[in-house]
Amino acid sequence: MLTELNVLEHFHFLRPTWALLLLPWLAIVVIRNRQRERRQIFGGIIAPHLLQHLRLQRFDTRYLNPKNFSLLFMLLVLLLLMGPTWRQQMSPLSQDEAPLILMLDVSSTMQQTDVQPSRLQRAKQKISDLLVLRPDKKSALIAYSGTAHIALSLTADQDILNQYLAAITPAIMPRPGKFPEYSLPLIDEILDKSSAPATIVMFSDGLGIESAQAFESYFSSNPHQLLVVGVGGDNETLGIAPLERESLKTLATIANGVYVPLTIDDADVGQINRLINSYYTIIQDSALPWLDSGYSLVFPAMALFLMWFRRGWTLTWVWLAVPIVFISAPAPALAQEENMQIAREEPAAESSTVMRSFMKLWLTGDQQGRLLLQLGRYPQAAAQFNDFMWKGIAYYYGEDFMLAAEYFSRQNSDDALFNEANARAQGRDYLRAVSRYDRLLARNPNYPGAAANRTQVRAIINEIERLSTSQQQESGANVQGTQLSADDAIPALGADENIWGQTKVTQLTAEDILQDAATSDMWLRGVQQDPSNFLAIKFSMQLRNTEIKIDAPSSGSP
Repeated sequence: MLTELNVLEHFHFLRPTWALLLLPWLAIVVIRNRQRERRQIFGGIIAPHLLQHLRLQRFDTRYLNPKNFSLLFMLLVLLLLMGPTWRQQMSPLSQDEAPLILMLDVSSTMQQTDVQPSRLQRAKQKISDLLVLRPDKKSALIAYSGTAHIALSLTADQDILNQYLAAITPAIMPRPGKFPEYSLPLIDEILDKSSAPATIVMFSDGLGIESAQAFESYFSSNPHQLLVVGVGGDNETLGIAPLERESLKTLATIANGVYVPLTIDDADVGQINRLINSYYTIIQDSALPWLDSGYSLVFPAMALFLMWFRRGWTLTWVWLAVPIVFISAPAPALAQEENMQIAREEPAAESSTVMRSFMKLWLTGDQQGRLLLQLGRYPQAAAQFNDFMWKGIAYYYGEDFMLAAEYFSRQNSDDALFNEANARAQGRDYLRAVSRYDRLLARNPNYPGAAANRTQVRAIINEIERLSTSQQQESGANVQGTQLSADDAIPALGADENIWGQTKVTQLTAEDILQDAATSDMWLRGVQQDPSNFLAIKFSMQLRNTEIKIDAPSSGSP
């Protein structure tokens, strides 16, 4: 709305001298009014019910009459002749300054190989292909999992974008999980100095429990566009978290965005490039010609003029049928084609049994999952659940513990953290299980069962270390300082497993690196060809800096 008002500041007429026609027009109006006053002299002589039948122009008392139509027609013609305008011709030197922000899901499920070589690698390939179609256009990159970080701010250098893109892996993320909503404040930070609406393209295979609500709130109050790309295959295989296609489609719908399915060719990248909004800035030049915007008034003027080819006043109501023609136009075939596409994408196996068809008619997805859970059909129950907690419980009962931990990690509650710790303990990911217990006890020391479970898992770790030390001593190996590390369970890095705490960084503080522009430029110039370590340290310090700000006591007034 504000942009439209700013445009109207330049409103003027190209041919204002045609306004002199107002003088004879006003004269005609005055003369007609005087004639009407003269006709009123018969009002005191002839009865009103007879006088209305004696007058030739009975419709003068009505609002829609030939006189008013004539005045409106003359006004439209006059405006058309004066040439209203408020915009100049597009400059050939204009440039598209609409920023593109790429959101990349770097959670553990993106390492699955249902699409080759993996979901994460396929998403990176699609991003690289998209950048090729947008040369000299500014783009930014955000990586998220349990936390969200700006990997690279807006830049038109595709080489450095691809370099940082290749370095992003789940190993460099400080905390596991899947919380795309944590990226939303970073979008505002990236666009702090940009007035153009941006296009956000999110590559992901699923959502967190509060993601949809956060995205709906954000995009309802911001002019940006959201494109959601679902990364994953259609096959549901045991041990592989399925692509949450319906959740991603719902997210795109409530955020007024578009869902783009992944394709094996470059059709998806081409569609994304066509959907990206443009924002062209025109070089201010008074010599550029102004565009005559009065041509659109020709059509309503012609519609009014056609009324005079009809005999009888009642036929003048025909102009009301014009909008009816447009209102009754058939729906575009695009909606039907979209429905067909959705119908093709639905798995045919859902209608293979009478039981599933019956359940779909009367039960929601969570109700179907609960019934299948009671029947002991855990993989099928997990596929039906929409609630992440129940989905994780179904995988837990099905003894797919690491997949259960993945879904538990998508919620930020005490129960979810406790369940994730238990699932990791059952999956023999003991070190991360202890880490989750510690985080839960720091948040809620009295949570039932957490302390006892942590003690048991810690005892298992100590026993493994004791056996490992004993075996190495028997073989004569040097075991000084040998301890079980997080890499013994699942190879990964991250501040959540307290690995960066072992690295001594004394040169610069987090504030020096993250807030000082000159220092940031120095780091970027000195970064190695593989910036993985740089990004991992940067993300870790950003997380610590955020936690320090949150935990710092507020200084109240004395």
